[in-house]
Amino acid sequence: MADTESARSIAYTRAPFSTWLGIVCLFVLFGLIVLAVIGPSPRTSDYEETRAKKRMEKLKTLHEESQKELTTYAWVDKNKSVARIPIDRAMELTVADQAQKKPAPAGPIATPAAQTAPAGASPAPAASQQPGTAQQGAAGSSPPSAIAASPSPATQQSPPVPASPAPATTP
Repeated sequence: MADTESARSIAYTRAPFSTWLGIVCLFVLFGLIVLAVIGPSPRTSDYEETRAKKRMEKLKTLHEESQKELTTYAWVDKNKSVARIPIDRAMELTVADQAQKKPAPAGPIATPAAQTAPAGASPAPAASQQPGTAQQGAAGSSPPSAIAASPSPATQQSPPVPASPAPATTP
């Protein structure tokens, strides 16, 4: 029975004060190391300030370069005789050139040629009508293919517009 009492007393013995004091000292030491590392660091973000300054410098140089290109004469390609002139001078030359030209009357707007549907394809939904209903606007108006078939003189002068293929419909 003496063995069980000694086992209980060993299991329930308290840690000595020096062990607790050692643990507390380790936490304090860790805290001091953290303060030594973090303490002297600045509270502001120098990194963001330097990035902002660099961006402003790049923007300033880009603006200066674009102003130089817009206001000076220079060769773009000397072999091909292509030069850059100031934009103010280019606008003056363009206005003088346009002032010499006589305005031409505007012609009618050219409509694309009507396309025929391939055989066996179903008609477009707009062209189909239900039985017993009349198509609106059919009386007194010419079909669009008749307008496109007779080009006006103004459309004959303009270059031909490539017609886009009609989308195929599947039933």
